[in-house]
Amino acid sequence: MVSKVSKTCPCRITPNATVPATSNSDELAYSECCQPLHQGEKRADSSEALMRSRYSAFVMVLTDYIIKTTLPAQQALLDKPAIKAWAEQTRWAGLEIINHSPKVSKRHAQVEFKAYYYEDQLGSPKLSAHHELSTFVKIKDRKSSSKNETNGAESWYFLDPTVGMTLTQKQPCNCGSGEKVKRCCGPFL
Repeated sequence: MVSKVSKTCPCRITPNATVPATSNSDELAYSECCQPLHQGEKRADSSEALMRSRYSAFVMVLTDYIIKTTLPAQQALLDKPAIKAWAEQTRWAGLEIINHSPKVSKRHAQVEFKAYYYEDQLGSPKLSAHHELSTFVKIKDRKSSSKNETNGAESWYFLDPTVGMTLTQKQPCNCGSGEKVKRCCGPFL
């Protein structure tokens, strides 16, 4: 009989300052957690699930997924080689979700997290953290090219505040909501 090995998903590993990274209490295998999202078999059902899958994508250097889950209007402005280089050069140690605010407006949510990584200091690894409050927007999927209609599905996207976009507060929002920037994604960019 062959035993089935269950590898913990990278987003479910929590570091401890005194002990190497370990699986936490809500352990899930990669195949049950982020893999279906990475392979396009499933959509993130919450902004937290998308954030976790993006962290796992950085760990696994899945640059296309990182770009695909950023707001569509920002995707062409991302520096793919820089994203890939940063993901490859970072020695990831784990993820801690500090707070998930699933509804900060009618289509926005926020996730505060710490992504842990190791820095080499004098030949010895030091645990460090990238602490961030990320904003996500839920938008309707674009129309199908074959039938010119949507199936009513919505997807979460990361709003990247580091992407320089020329926006005016009175123009229609780039997320496609139909609202003005100032009433939609503007406060989060």
